[in-house]
Amino acid sequence: MSFWVKTNYFVKKIFPNYVWDIPNNENKVFLTFDDGPIPEITEWTLEQLKKYDAKATFFCIGNNIEKHPDIFQKIIDDNHAVGNHTFNHLKGWETDTNEYVENTRRCSLFMREKGKGISDKGDTIELFRPPYGKIKPSQSRILRKLGYKIIMWDILSYDFDQTITPEKCLDNVLKNLVNGSIIVFHDNVKAEQNLKYALPKTLAFLKEKGFVCAKID
Repeated sequence: MSFWVKTNYFVKKIFPNYVWDIPNNENKVFLTFDDGPIPEITEWTLEQLKKYDAKATFFCIGNNIEKHPDIFQKIIDDNHAVGNHTFNHLKGWETDTNEYVENTRRCSLFMREKGKGISDKGDTIELFRPPYGKIKPSQSRILRKLGYKIIMWDILSYDFDQTITPEKCLDNVLKNLVNGSIIVFHDNVKAEQNLKYALPKTLAFLKEKGFVCAKID
């Protein structure tokens, strides 16, 4: 099986309005988690991050926040950043533009309503990651005009792919990691086995090598 772990330089150049990585002089990398909050998995993820004094950005689905508002609040209380992943995990390429934009805005409004202390902690829900990384130019254009920052990635761990081994998932991250990388994991059921193997080892590696795990703002 072939897949694209490291985002190609030319893709970043073709789509300059998206954030693919965040170059810096402080040895920072940016762990991100998509699809939560999910009972036990998101909570386990928060425990691992706390062990290593690491901060991250969680791109949450509105429908999951509605089901598990207490876990969403825990993410905020632990001083991580939260981002928008649409209310219903919509695939942009298959969704009408107006419907997609409204679903995204609905998620933002819901997050502000349910997340106590978001604004006063400096976190923003204007961070947006399109589910599956699939978004039409028309959708992107409108969302950016509304003030959203579209956050893509430099490294995709493929933790959600149940055909790869946990060791391969870890290898995807560690072999491609550089200063400023935005790394995608998933706090969902499909990714659980790979995530629970790869995340602690990634955090240990980052600490050993002197990287700082920062949230996106």
